[in-house]
Amino acid sequence: MHIPTLRVRAARHALASLALVLCAGAAHAADAAHGIEQALAAAQQDKRGITLYVNGQSIGGAVTRIEPGQWVELKNQQAGRIVVRLDRIDAIAAP
Repeated sequence: MHIPTLRVRAARHALASLALVLCAGAAHAADAAHGIEQALAAAQQDKRGITLYVNGQSIGGAVTRIEPGQWVELKNQQAGRIVVRLDRIDAIAAP
């Protein structure tokens, strides 16, 4: 059975496009995680309070410790210690 050249070429283009989209998505996710870590480090260095948005909830506090690629530790008036996994953070608000 012979497959027409045009179909083979179209399939190759589709696979190449899919590979590029998947790589771009992974790169964007890595950029977002890096940006979150930078914002947390800046807040820790400047000793400013921040608000984390995690799964629809907001958590305010001061950054006390960061484990790169793993978690961040905050403290606020209600809780002495709050640990949040970095991959769970949806957004950060800093004044």
